[in-house]
Amino acid sequence: MPLALLALAVGAFGIGTTEFVMMGLLPEVADDLHISIPAAGHLVSAYALGVVIGAPLLAAVTARMPRRTVLIGLMALFVAGNAASALAPDNSWLLVARFVSGLPHGAFFGVGAVVATSMVAPERKARSVSLMFLGLTVANIAGVPVATLMGQHLGWRATFLGVSAIGLAAIASLVLLIPHDRVPAPSAGLRGELAALKSLPVWLALGTTVAGFGALFAAYSYITPMLTDSAGYADASVTLLLALFGVGATIGNLLGGRLADHAMRRTLFGGLFSLAAVLALFPLLMSTAWSAALAVALLGMAAFVTGTPLNLMVMEKASSAPSLASSANQAAFNLANAGGAWIGGLALAAGFGATSPALAGAALAVLGLAVAGAAYAVDRRRAAAAPRAGRERVVAGHVPQQVETVGH
Repeated sequence: MPLALLALAVGAFGIGTTEFVMMGLLPEVADDLHISIPAAGHLVSAYALGVVIGAPLLAAVTARMPRRTVLIGLMALFVAGNAASALAPDNSWLLVARFVSGLPHGAFFGVGAVVATSMVAPERKARSVSLMFLGLTVANIAGVPVATLMGQHLGWRATFLGVSAIGLAAIASLVLLIPHDRVPAPSAGLRGELAALKSLPVWLALGTTVAGFGALFAAYSYITPMLTDSAGYADASVTLLLALFGVGATIGNLLGGRLADHAMRRTLFGGLFSLAAVLALFPLLMSTAWSAALAVALLGMAAFVTGTPLNLMVMEKASSAPSLASSANQAAFNLANAGGAWIGGLALAAGFGATSPALAGAALAVLGLAVAGAAYAVDRRRAAAAPRAGRERVVAGHVPQQVETVGH
């Protein structure tokens, strides 16, 4: 694997840290800016909104630029957004800064996935993408806890200055390690990239992402009350248990990359089935402390096994617009975050119990399986129709030119 993947992983580590650290800093931010906790929670939504808007928009407007230049520019915008967050004088400015911080998120992962796959042999594409996303999963193990502690002891502004420093390190890594000649600008341009998104299989692939990762966030958004109310853990133990989720996600991410290089479709379907099974067993697993800890790790593993296959599936369906499609997939991940949390909250508000969001997530995972199946069914029908169209042209007198081959 090329060393350049390390530069992408460093950027992913910084992005993962700033995305999730705000959840742990809401009390500090609320106290310092004299706002309520729910008002501070809008800072999480502002970042997610930036991701959803910025992912397809920035990928589209930079379609003709060299991808190395795009990655460096996106990380510079990331640094600017986090530095502005650290210097924000009030909540309104912090909302804007968090929105700006989220803008480069999806485009960085989208363009980064294209760069990662362009630097390796075809049989290692999935593994290269999983190594880039390794930075995101490791951020949940190390980056977020350390950044949260920094914010609690040095002030929340110090956290965002620290994240800005990670962004500067990522820029230096991109400049030093991403080669100029290996990642030329795509030739399709904005019109070609947008046209590729008209395909039904592309939208079915994006729908699989929304449903599949919506299943994760339906449960994960409410994992704390599950651990405290059902499994009996103290509030102080939750941070350590969430690190177990990061460990499981890291293992699943690496496993999914390796398996997808051999059988992408089976890895995707197997991951979604495993996710549905784990979530369906949550009411049982949350009944004891040890099995609840196991459930958290298994949830991270099952969910992130599907991450790399989902990205490659979208890129495969939109082969003429991989940057825009992969970036749109990152927007789909964030829609899954918001939609999954909303659906899980409906189950909880209906009074079905602390573990009911997990059962709602299991239903979403089954829906993801159905949408993925529909995507592959469309592919099979189109593949079957292509030879018939060729035969019809021959019957009509339009005989395609024959190319002589040697040795076949």
